Amino acid sequence: MPSEYDVIVIGAGPVGENVADRAVQGGLTVALIEAELVGGECSYWACMPSKALLRSSEAVRAAGRLEGAKQAVTGPVDAAAVLRRRDAFTSGWDDSGQVEWVASAGIDLVRGHGVISGEREVTVRSAESAAPEAASERVLSARHAVVVATGSAALLPDIPGLAESSPWTNREATSAEQIPSRLAIIGGGVIAAELATAFASLGSHVTALVRSELLSGQEPFAGELVGAALRELGVDLRLRTSPASVERGDDGVVRVTTNEGDVVEADEILVATGRVPRTSDLGVERIGLEPGRWLETDDTLLVLGADGAPLAGDWLYAVGDVNHRALLTHQGKYQARAAGDAIAARANGTALHDERWGRHVATADHTAVPQVTFTDPPVASVGLTAAEAEKQGVLTRVVDFEIGSVAGASLHADGYRGTARMVVDEDRGVLVGATFVGPDVHELLHSATVAIVGEVPLERLWHAVPSYPTISEIWLRLLETYGRSNEQVEQ
Repeated sequence: MPSEYDVIVIGAGPVGENVADRAVQGGLTVALIEAELVGGECSYWACMPSKALLRSSEAVRAAGRLEGAKQAVTGPVDAAAVLRRRDAFTSGWDDSGQVEWVASAGIDLVRGHGVISGEREVTVRSAESAAPEAASERVLSARHAVVVATGSAALLPDIPGLAESSPWTNREATSAEQIPSRLAIIGGGVIAAELATAFASLGSHVTALVRSELLSGQEPFAGELVGAALRELGVDLRLRTSPASVERGDDGVVRVTTNEGDVVEADEILVATGRVPRTSDLGVERIGLEPGRWLETDDTLLVLGADGAPLAGDWLYAVGDVNHRALLTHQGKYQARAAGDAIAARANGTALHDERWGRHVATADHTAVPQVTFTDPPVASVGLTAAEAEKQGVLTRVVDFEIGSVAGASLHADGYRGTARMVVDEDRGVLVGATFVGPDVHELLHSATVAIVGEVPLERLWHAVPSYPTISEIWLRLLETYGRSNEQVEQ
């Protein structure tokens, strides 16, 4: 392999793979550095295995909501079979298939831990040996750009005894070989809610300790509906409860003492309290940045220095979780496409389209980030919540509608329960936020995303006629309710 490339990408998860692919398509040579598995967190310890753990139980419950189908459902979910299916989606934690794709895309893969050792320079320590003195080093230089796509890791909060209790993070949970009889979960965000759903469905008695409210960053009704569903699954959901200390005894049992003085016993404890950037051992201090901090970028994904301006030479980019813009795989891949194309444009001397919604910027990160929480029911949201819009000074009208009142929803599931909300910017007459909670609502999300990104006027949305009878008819009901609200205001 050569020692000089047009672009060097550190981190071969889906985000790093995408930026490398776009740069190659732009005519550039690329080295892709990875210390672990090619395919990254999403492929092996997050998105894919977690959804595989969730799906089988979700399908059984969906059948149980339909007369005629529920009579055919006999017996519990086969947890061992679910784990085998999960293993198939991770390829048994073998990245051979991903490595083949990298080669087929014309990208050079370099195994090892990459560290920024100078301007446009990365030193790679081989991953063959855990002993630093036995590892070999290779220095690579980039003619145009270095891209950091190292992602994030689980945050381990400073709780007495927690670190010594061998806690699970998302990695241990999604790769578990057995389902624990009792599982304690610390956290109330997306990861905590999804894994509480998964393990309760597979037979664990789950106790969830949530410091404030469940899914607190989303619309309040989302946490309320998901919380009710978790309790129906048998989850001991304790809101406004924090662990004061944790201890794993000689018998292997984890004992969590809460701030209320109660003791929760479990076989395993899962920590899902947030994420931290993988920048502590990246060498960023050599270029004036602080290790262990998120890498702030502009909209073309160039890393900004302490003065808020791009680093000298415009050569360092950060995409995905590590820049803290939107910690979601699909949004990181979106950033990667913009960054890869921007790098190619700058390298080739072609026009840079860095205007709002231009080809080389990640404008959607600010106003149109879609997200699905794969609980049962799922939560699908995009754009601003009502509280966020109000905080930004947007003159809004909030419209809610019960999805179960839509004919398509009542056909979809007996006793369908769910809520839809749209947040409207009254000054512009456009949608700025939408949230759906209910069975299979994630398939509604892209229509809301298109409406927000396209800034489609509500007057025009009336002409987007939903098919009958489908759950999509919720759009008509929301618009009708909005129309009646307007009439009342005018009167």
